Amino acid sequence: MSSAPRLAQLDALRGIAALAVVLFHYTTRYDQLFGHAQAPAVSFPYGYLGVNLFFMISGFVIFMTLERTARPMDFVVSRFSRLYPAYWGAILLTFALTHAIGLPGKTVGWDVLLVNVTMVQGFFGVAHVDGVYWTLEVELLFYAWALLSFRVGGAAGLRHFLFACLALRLVYAAVQVFWGADLPWMGQRWLLLPYICWFALGVTIYRLSRQDAASAWDWALAVAAVLVIGLVEDWGLAALAVAFYAVLSGAARGRWTWLEHPVLLWLGAISYTLYLLHENIGWAVLRRLESWGVEVHLAIALTMAVSMALAHGLTTLVEQPGMRWIRDRYRARSPGSKAAPAGG
Repeated sequence: MSSAPRLAQLDALRGIAALAVVLFHYTTRYDQLFGHAQAPAVSFPYGYLGVNLFFMISGFVIFMTLERTARPMDFVVSRFSRLYPAYWGAILLTFALTHAIGLPGKTVGWDVLLVNVTMVQGFFGVAHVDGVYWTLEVELLFYAWALLSFRVGGAAGLRHFLFACLALRLVYAAVQVFWGADLPWMGQRWLLLPYICWFALGVTIYRLSRQDAASAWDWALAVAAVLVIGLVEDWGLAALAVAFYAVLSGAARGRWTWLEHPVLLWLGAISYTLYLLHENIGWAVLRRLESWGVEVHLAIALTMAVSMALAHGLTTLVEQPGMRWIRDRYRARSPGSKAAPAGG
């Protein structure tokens, strides 16, 4: 099967995940921080779990990218061009609009903005221009570990790294439960232990969607990841992981043609920029609209429309041209490079 349908369906799932996070932030989270003028009829307290689906999709895409790039720098350029142009546009827009509209307690100064250009500000204890950026640091760390382990040992090397992290996750939990001690937090952070199960599940989905590459060890890794989620966190969350796994596996094989609806494909195309832009800008707009007496459901709808319009503009005018420009320049200087696999 051509990779186009499955990648389109994966993008649509990414769009649905982004929408879930947006709805969580505009209903439940906004109410916690600022308080709606009146309670919305519907809230989305579990919408934040869309981030878990993001991490699963990243596991899938990163392994695919590693297999399709011949050199480490191909991979680096592919990921850099995918993340940074849109991110730089988003931090400038967020900084400007939150200062212009106003968002108490969430605006930052120029010094913070400049450090945020790196995307790794959290490692230096610097605040984020927008709180959702914490997931980008998680993504960057996973990219680094995945590239290192893959270059050292190929697919088996990455699988060994993931198994080791799952085992370490159990060790951390066991020490806490049985001895009441906390092992070093930095170890958890640098090895992504709170999120590694979700990345591992995505990696196995890619492997198992390729019959020529799948092995019993991939199934073992998937089962281990679900068990670790259940044992360390919650069995309800483990059940959700299984559900996500089934949906993502179907998309990886191009089975969910309903995901190819134009609206869902558009939502998938803007998912990254929507995620980057929606929180602080959305809260500022929502707060202003409700202060003007706009009815809460209309205010949420208008805020979503503003966020999606901004995301569409950033995708069209910055993300896609920037990604193409960087990859084209790299190809011109490095003949034979493969810095831009489809859907990456």
